[in-house]
Amino acid sequence: MIDIKALRDNPEAFIKTVQARGNKVDLGPLLALDAKRRELIVGLDQLKAQRNENSQKVGKGGLSEQEKQALIDLTRTLGDQIKAQDPILRDLEERLEQAALVVPNLVDASVPVGQGEEENKEVARWGEPRKFDFEPKHHADLAEALGILDAARGVKLAQSRFTLVKGLGARMERALAAFMLDLHTLENGYTEVAPPLLVNAETMTGTGQLPKFEEDLFKTTSGLYLIPTAEAPVTNIHRDEVLKEEDLPIYYVSHTPCFRSEAGSYGKDTKGYIRQHQFNKVELVKFSHPDQSFAELEKMRGNAEEVLKRLELPYRVMALCTGDIGFSASKCYDLEVWLPFEGRYREISSCSNCTDFQARRAQIRFKPKDGGKPQLVHTLNGSGLAVGRTLVAILENYQQKDGSVTIPKVLVPYMGGITQIPAL
Repeated sequence: MIDIKALRDNPEAFIKTVQARGNKVDLGPLLALDAKRRELIVGLDQLKAQRNENSQKVGKGGLSEQEKQALIDLTRTLGDQIKAQDPILRDLEERLEQAALVVPNLVDASVPVGQGEEENKEVARWGEPRKFDFEPKHHADLAEALGILDAARGVKLAQSRFTLVKGLGARMERALAAFMLDLHTLENGYTEVAPPLLVNAETMTGTGQLPKFEEDLFKTTSGLYLIPTAEAPVTNIHRDEVLKEEDLPIYYVSHTPCFRSEAGSYGKDTKGYIRQHQFNKVELVKFSHPDQSFAELEKMRGNAEEVLKRLELPYRVMALCTGDIGFSASKCYDLEVWLPFEGRYREISSCSNCTDFQARRAQIRFKPKDGGKPQLVHTLNGSGLAVGRTLVAILENYQQKDGSVTIPKVLVPYMGGITQIPAL
């Protein structure tokens, strides 16, 4: 959530961000609510000050009975006025908070200005796309021939955009998750956590999925939501807590299924394993000191890149522009892996610095070493990586002319020594 005081002091910066993002939020009503709230608070403070002054005069004595009774009556009247305005103030504050919840985060000055993904800026590239001496196949065709992905039975069991993963496909997903978790915990300093897959509305609000993106979520009849990413529960681990400055930064990693309704994606990636209602992902989450969060973003990006490097998958890094960056992010990088059949790079990870936007919603603060007032932490999140999309990239990049798929060297130990998914 944005800082209302910052909006009040510099509305131009927020108007610029909203316009650059292509967002249609009107900040006028929010500013009007804030002005009305502040006016009411000033009036209430004056009433309370007068009530206290009257009470002190009565307490000091030296008044005639008539003067004393008049002050008592006036004090009661002031109390009634204060009591009558308290619910009005609470209503204004609730309306103000609800209005603020749909305003996106301020974008960092380093974010490229643009209207959509075509204006994202490439900042790095690694690896050379493989040159095939045969026509590379689409991963769905490969996987069907290998008997490892079964879309038809996924539809039978659930509905479209669900896939049954079988045999060495299922084993490779398990191997990929184990490899990623080992890399992040043993080498990159993350602590592994296994959070609930169903969370409450407060959790979804804390990370920004609610109220704006409710249509993208699966909601149960009990009011709980299936998580769209482990970012939601893991970021909320420290909701309503005050951390110690010396404990920052805190790194968490989690491997979970993720569930998304994919609202608005009708007709996109209908073939294959790219855009699913259910998929597995290894998620990275950080809690950082505000002064270090952008440096931590670069480290997180490096952690995600290392997965692709060790799998020897060509990729590029894109700095997202203002029109493509996520609602909660102040700055974001997308990692895009090369897919030979399509002949282009596709997103496999997003790494974002959300600054204090989520922390303000979730009230995650830290106590400075010098004993000063608690401050909001900065939160970061990133895919390290999306497991299903990594499987897709391996199938397409490691496919052989006979329809078999070679296992990346780094995965062989996690596959029990298996070096190939043989053609049937």
